[in-house]
Amino acid sequence: MPTRLNPFILATASKCIGCRACELACAAAHVQGGVSVGSIQAPLTPRLYLTCAGDVRVPIGCRHCEDAPCAVVCPNAAIYRTENGVQIDESRCVGCKTCLVTCPVGAMEMAQIWETGKPVMRRVTDPQSPESFTTEPALLASKCDLCKGRKAGPACVEACPKDALILINPAKIKHRRNVEAALALAGFSARAGEEF
Repeated sequence: MPTRLNPFILATASKCIGCRACELACAAAHVQGGVSVGSIQAPLTPRLYLTCAGDVRVPIGCRHCEDAPCAVVCPNAAIYRTENGVQIDESRCVGCKTCLVTCPVGAMEMAQIWETGKPVMRRVTDPQSPESFTTEPALLASKCDLCKGRKAGPACVEACPKDALILINPAKIKHRRNVEAALALAGFSARAGEEF
């Protein structure tokens, strides 16, 4: 059985102009109930982050690693692999931050999660009085989910004005390169833009 390779978003730093359109599109795509001016009832929280180092600007997002170290270390199995990459079940996340420390590219974030215009709350035991508790907004694991469920695909890719972000599907690339190699060995060449 062939190994399934996770899709991921590839960022090209030389094309990025640091406009943050990717962050805004990402955040808007994850607001429940859609977005229109004046209707947003929660803070916009992106799942990829523009990073600047000197003259280099590039958005950093989850690479949907094949071995998914974040999933391996999650004590509650809140992070898991699917055919659409590595995903988070926020209802299982306890905010332990183990995934944050383990992520090899720094794409994991602890973010306040909102549902129907209100922050998701969690119970916190009072150390002075273990029988009582308080509630506070929950900070839960958050990362790129490749805009799962969005028919047009990842919003960041669509919003980038310089095409600095592209969705990579390793299985399709491998197949295309195999066909190109076979044609080249037979003395033919693939036509530009031809789909296989």
